[in-house]
Amino acid sequence: MEFHENRARQPFIGFVLVGRFIKKQIILWRTRRVLQAMSDEQLKDVGLRRDEVG
Repeated sequence: MEFHENRARQPFIGFVLVGRFIKKQIILWRTRRVLQAMSDEQLKDVGLRRDEVG
């Protein structure tokens, strides 16, 4: 068998999935922080209430 026939197709898929999860969590954390810093009027403009942000 040649090398390209014997190797795994996606050897680092676990690392890719963990990286995607971490990236999504960072985006979620930043979004929550921005929303918590907004005033009630600004949240109303976006269509949210204070108790929905928490």
